[in-house]
Amino acid sequence: MGAADIIPGVSGGTVALITGIYERLIDAIKSVNLLFVPYFFRGFVDRKYFTKAKENFLGIDFKLLLPLIAGIAAAFLLIANMIGPLYDNYPTYTYAFFFGLILSSSFFVYASVGKINFSVPVFILLGFLAGFFIVGLEAVQATHTLPIIFFSGVITICAMILPGISGAFILLLLGQYKFMLDILRGFTSLDFSGFSYALSYVAGGVVGILVLSRILSYLIKNYRIATLSFLLGLMLGALRKPGELVMNNPENIAITVVSAATGVLIVSLFGYYKFYADKKSASLS
Repeated sequence: MGAADIIPGVSGGTVALITGIYERLIDAIKSVNLLFVPYFFRGFVDRKYFTKAKENFLGIDFKLLLPLIAGIAAAFLLIANMIGPLYDNYPTYTYAFFFGLILSSSFFVYASVGKINFSVPVFILLGFLAGFFIVGLEAVQATHTLPIIFFSGVITICAMILPGISGAFILLLLGQYKFMLDILRGFTSLDFSGFSYALSYVAGGVVGILVLSRILSYLIKNYRIATLSFLLGLMLGALRKPGELVMNNPENIAITVVSAATGVLIVSLFGYYKFYADKKSASLS
């Protein structure tokens, strides 16, 4: 997810769907309730709040969130220094790979929709139009102030958990992508001069993701078919970005096809693993 989130045009939410953890991820994020902080301090006045703080804190799905956050952070730091050369030297092959990744993963999302009814094509179309429009927007010129970076964090982190909508691409639209990427690169060389901006971005991301996760959790639980159909449409609409880049920058056709096929193969392996894991789980129960 971290590798996908740092690349404009690809969504970490798409990877979560491919690997079969999306719904659990949304519930895990929703489980984060910061009430344990005031409960803890109120415990010094009334000890029963220590118990409430403990229950609230232990209710968070750390088994998923801690390794996931660690993996995303590691990918951010590692890939920050790789993304520039990839874009500069192999943009067509890179986006062909992600085109195959996203296109093939859409079939798995479609399979997860479950019961198909008349509303499915409607919501797929709405999601497609939304994704197609968003990835077609032009980047704006913006200043780099702490409030703007905070707002960028709110918007882009929300996009990162929506399949099909790239948080890095939204950051690019807001005119903050290169600025934040340079800060990440600085961290890898022990330059922490941009730490306040990174902290502001993370704070905005925490606010955004805690709010959006509750909305998505409610929608998936109560309107699962419509929500997954809309997310599927988002993924298909977002194919405009890698598709246009591949078409506008033709390179060696054979390598382009192999790059796209590699994306398809990786998704297929994830899909096979998920199918095998689900089958094994069903046999044990």
